[in-house]
Amino acid sequence: MQAFEATKNCPGVRRNSHARAIRGFTLIELMVVVAVVAILASIALPSYQDSVRKSRRGQAKADLVELAQLLEREHTVRNSYGNDTTDYDIPFNQSPKTGTAHYTIALSNQSANTFTLTATPAGSQANDTCGNLTLNQAGAKTPATGGCW
Repeated sequence: MQAFEATKNCPGVRRNSHARAIRGFTLIELMVVVAVVAILASIALPSYQDSVRKSRRGQAKADLVELAQLLEREHTVRNSYGNDTTDYDIPFNQSPKTGTAHYTIALSNQSANTFTLTATPAGSQANDTCGNLTLNQAGAKTPATGGCW
C-alpha cells in the first residue's frame, strides 16, 4: 500500500481505474503508419524500377560499343567487316555477358563496309521506353530520342 501512497500525489503519473497500465498503439495509429508506408512504397517502387531499367540500358550500350570496337579492329586487320554473320561472329550475344539476359544482341547488315549491331530488350526490360538500341559502323545510334543514348 505504501507504493500506491507514494505515487498518489505525483503529477504526470497516470492511474488507471482498472489497475492496469495502458500500453501499445491504437488501431488507428497502426493504420496511419500502414497508410504512410503504402504511399511511400507506391512512389518509390516505380522510381526504383526506372533506375534499374536505365542501368541495364547503360550496360547494353556499353556492350554495343565494345562489340563495335571489336568489329573495327577486325576491319583494320582484314579491311572488311565480313560478308555475312558467319564470316565474323561476335563473342557474346546478350547483355550482360553472363547471367540473365536483359538484352539480346545481334549483328546484321554486315558487309565489307557496313555493320549494324542491335540490342533488343528481353524480359522485364521489354517495358523500357527506348526499345531496340542500334549502333552501326558510322557510329549512328538509334533511337535518337533524348535519354536513350
